[in-house]
Amino acid sequence: MSEALRRHVAAFNDRDLRGLLDGFTDDAVWITGSSVVRGRDELTELFSGAMEQLLPTLTVENVLADGDQVAAQLTERLTHNGDDHVFAIAGFYRLSGDRIASAKIYREGSAELG
Repeated sequence: MSEALRRHVAAFNDRDLRGLLDGFTDDAVWITGSSVVRGRDELTELFSGAMEQLLPTLTVENVLADGDQVAAQLTERLTHNGDDHVFAIAGFYRLSGDRIASAKIYREGSAELG
């Protein structure tokens, strides 16, 4: 597995916001469904809100890496409005050095939780 992705998932699951943000470039772009966030301030808002409200965890199922590009199949578990959900996720990451420069995340079904 890509070291950048391994650190990203570990920080995400540990709810280590600082560690998670350290894994991104300053100008990183994160796209999920119709949501596009850019830069550290927006990433901080996105991930801190998700960690506090949804209590998500990720499990990496498969990874393909080629140079600065990584594709991963993951399982996401979260709680939304008191209900537990499990989603299949596909994530496509572009790296810059050992940090994530961009990510496009596809959640099985709809990326919007409503």
